[in-house]
Amino acid sequence: MKKETHISYEYFKNSAELNDIEKKLFEKAKEARKNAYAPYSNFLVGCSVLLENGEIYSGNNQENAAYPSGLCAERTALFWIAANFPDVKIKKIFVVGGPREFHERNPPIPPCGACRQSLMEYETKQNENIDLYFSSMNEEVVKVNAIKDLLPFYFDATFL
Repeated sequence: MKKETHISYEYFKNSAELNDIEKKLFEKAKEARKNAYAPYSNFLVGCSVLLENGEIYSGNNQENAAYPSGLCAERTALFWIAANFPDVKIKKIFVVGGPREFHERNPPIPPCGACRQSLMEYETKQNENIDLYFSSMNEEVVKVNAIKDLLPFYFDATFL
């Protein structure tokens, strides 16, 4: 079976270029980042998720001294949403991450591989693309129109 892959993205120089809902998601992700529990890596990540019903929920990374028992912000938010709203589609996800000590040079921070795979599972499950935005605190933003754009050679149920 051949899967078509094409990677496209949008780049925003700063959050002022975002529309109102995107700005709101950016602010919610930044707010969630403040509550991240990252005493070991000092790498804080916040995530906000817009559902098709208009509700916005957030999550942040939660570390544990017994690595890898912690959980990334994206999966924290995603799993909570899936447990509480299993039939509500995800429209947009915004991730803001970076070191506790912010540096202007920090580029936009994309989701890790485990988060990409988990996000892909839910995009596949809902059979509808999820807009994904990622940034650092410097407010540069990258947007991909589908999780599969970040993970073009993804593993899903079609392989089982």
